[in-house]
Amino acid sequence: MGFSEQVKRVPAVESNIIVGVFDSGIWPESPSFDDTGYGPPPAKWRGRCEVSANFSCNNKIIGARSYRSNGKHLENDIKGPIDSDGHGTHTASTVAGGLVRQASMLGLGLGTARGGVPSARIAAYKVCWSDGCTDADILAAFDDAIADGVDIISGSLGGSSVKDYFNDSIAIGSFHAMQKGILTTLAVGNNGPEFTTVVNFSPWSLSVAASTTDRKFETKVKLGDGREFNGVSVNTFDLNGTQIPLVYAGDIPKAPFDRSVSRMCFENTVDKERVKGKIVVCDSLAVPGGVVAVEGAAGIIMQDESPQDDTNSYPLPASHVGPKPGALILSYINSTRVPTASIMKSRGRKRNRAPFVASFSSRGPNPITPNILKPDISGPGVEILAAWPSTVSPSGAEEDNKRVLYNVISGTSMACPHVTAAAAYVKSFHPTWSPAALKSALITTAFPMSHKRNPDGELAYGAGHINPLGAVHPGLIYNASETDYVKFLCGQGYSTESLRRLSDDNASCSANNSGTVFELNYPSFALSTNASNPISQVFRRRVTNVGSSYATSYKAVIVNPWRDLKITVKPSVLLFKRLGEELRFEVRIGGQIRKGIESAALVWDDGKHKVRSPITVFNANLHSLD
Repeated sequence: MGFSEQVKRVPAVESNIIVGVFDSGIWPESPSFDDTGYGPPPAKWRGRCEVSANFSCNNKIIGARSYRSNGKHLENDIKGPIDSDGHGTHTASTVAGGLVRQASMLGLGLGTARGGVPSARIAAYKVCWSDGCTDADILAAFDDAIADGVDIISGSLGGSSVKDYFNDSIAIGSFHAMQKGILTTLAVGNNGPEFTTVVNFSPWSLSVAASTTDRKFETKVKLGDGREFNGVSVNTFDLNGTQIPLVYAGDIPKAPFDRSVSRMCFENTVDKERVKGKIVVCDSLAVPGGVVAVEGAAGIIMQDESPQDDTNSYPLPASHVGPKPGALILSYINSTRVPTASIMKSRGRKRNRAPFVASFSSRGPNPITPNILKPDISGPGVEILAAWPSTVSPSGAEEDNKRVLYNVISGTSMACPHVTAAAAYVKSFHPTWSPAALKSALITTAFPMSHKRNPDGELAYGAGHINPLGAVHPGLIYNASETDYVKFLCGQGYSTESLRRLSDDNASCSANNSGTVFELNYPSFALSTNASNPISQVFRRRVTNVGSSYATSYKAVIVNPWRDLKITVKPSVLLFKRLGEELRFEVRIGGQIRKGIESAALVWDDGKHKVRSPITVFNANLHSLD
């Protein structure tokens, strides 16, 4: 991201920014939340802290609340805002954790851990428990966070099914936050790489996909004959090269199962007596808690074709290899009288093709309004090191006795707080900017990503990878207010009655208060079309000059590699006479697409700023394409 420790900051403003984190709570004893050097909470703070025998706030974590509307707590849950899962601590420290030198996960990822806005304050809202996050609790947390005085909300949470805007608690809550000038940043979900799996897609929120960093963890497997194979996992166990007997799960089924079942290492299908003290090879990738099938084993090698960018830590030495090395390992077992192997401790390696979107990151198009591009943007979400409660195992498996202060995990949940932090960073320079202005700044300055490496294009990464420094000076912004979103909703066919349930205002839908999706002032352009039909669509937009107090002109540059896709802009030059001036333009898309997804861009260029808006035109029947 180009976001080093030495970047320019506005400390007095940043320390007054309050980030509301909606998650599984927070563990205040982490070194990342040490409040040494912090002054008292900002004067605007109106929240509170649920203090108990095991929890208290400080000048870093200035507020913490918990929500459990049904009043029932499961066995693994701890009452109050303390984090009994680890997820909330990880995301909160990614947004606003303080600087911690020599942080690592038992030696992995050694360096300085810091949040994107380390001077900012944290307010934790525990809405998620071991059985999920309920609508009632989420809505209550939004109401409290807004009243408490938070400046931005980070939500690494989401539903498992598609819901209409008015039936989605997160969409409703983030709309209320937007009304009060608060941006909500949300994860798009981990259901990729299938299309139309994105969650949290309301146009007034910022939806975040997960991409890789330039670091990866490699876990080698060494066979008794000296051959080594590269695998992946987050493995902190060190066998010191000791060769251990190796067995294939398909060769040791537990009755009544046969090898076709036991090879997958499903629970109760493997003879546990025959895996004791051995490294077992399985033909599937297990979740950390799923290795109970090989309880007593000295290690596990998982081989299959599943992507290798979704790594996990396990309660025993583990490595995930692809089918080719997997076949060679099985061949070795079958041809060797006493096969042995060792699993190395993971080592950090340079990832040369970063960033690319993670396989698990949910893809668009937007399932409710496909002509609004979602995801909006991508952020680091693969193998992210951040704070962790010392009371929770890093793998989450009950049999895992390891304890760490920092853990490496992956997900769009990890990407979301990176982008929240970038938005908060921009807000520290522009405290009065609206949620839409902050969104626009991040979207139009994002680093473009490679369509070749990410064939799903903008439906995978939105505008591209976040660029916090560039977003501070975007030049132009696509601003929008509650009025714009109300017009959009009316144009989508929502009634005055349903609108008032969402907006809490006297808003109404009428012919004069209705606009099409193509008129919503969004900083990206998406068009769902039938590939066999000619295209003819006009988008109407307006941009505000935030870059120069002098007269300046921006020229429209269309980046379009597709011969049959025609894109024009009218007018092609915008002349701004003063700071804050708003001008209108139209983008017309015509022609035809030949592929399932075709990517282009509109760049407004004044010689200093390049305000880039992604344009994606895609087949409406993407789900049926190969």
